[in-house]
Amino acid sequence: MTTDVQNFAVANLRRRPEPVEVGGFVAGFDPSTKEPYLNYATPLAGCRPADADVAALIGAFRERGLVPRLEFAPDAAPEVAPALRRAGFVTEATHSYLVCTPEALTPPAGPGAPVVETPGSDEEYAAVDAALSAAFGGEFAPSAEGVARLRRTEESGGATRFVRAPGGLVAGAGTCSPPAEGTSELAGVGTRPEFRGRGVAGAVTAALTAALFGRGAETVWLEASGDGSRRVYERLGYRTSGTRLYLRLP
Repeated sequence: MTTDVQNFAVANLRRRPEPVEVGGFVAGFDPSTKEPYLNYATPLAGCRPADADVAALIGAFRERGLVPRLEFAPDAAPEVAPALRRAGFVTEATHSYLVCTPEALTPPAGPGAPVVETPGSDEEYAAVDAALSAAFGGEFAPSAEGVARLRRTEESGGATRFVRAPGGLVAGAGTCSPPAEGTSELAGVGTRPEFRGRGVAGAVTAALTAALFGRGAETVWLEASGDGSRRVYERLGYRTSGTRLYLRLP
């Protein structure tokens, strides 16, 4: 599964607005934003980069005024992390990733389970974007570009889902990328602080996972950054399968 996840990462970045391939790496750039989490690179599985390849990759970021940054499954390309560290890259984060299959998916049930919806109007997409900004502590501001990315995800074969809250707010939401290499990445599930502990994240995750199975994905994977989120995912049928490494050049 490590190779599937890494091959997905490559295929997903090749779908970005401005993909660049250099020295065994694929970088996915989005000219509409300088956000590092939307502008990053990943190696091809089995990549064995020379120092000159890493230098060329750094140059692709620098010429765009971006922070050089990578996300990848290190087991799929064991020689990449040492080469990057020689160039000065440092660890930003290490996350476990979990995988779910159609037969393992166990959606939350019962009369108290939150109702999950698909956004349709510009107002709903904007409310989802605002809710995710609040859920992640304002790491990114709500924007027209964010709304467009959410709509593009849904319309290109992925999925965007949300739980509505009283008063027109969105309590929580998330997205799942279009399938590639037989799998799909579920990312960015977040709940506004005032609505946490009510099963919103679990309901959104289950709905997104089911939607992508319905669109042909054989598996869906996601990352867990803490024990609390891991328990939520495990109750839905996700199981830990490997590690993803995030590196950046200060």
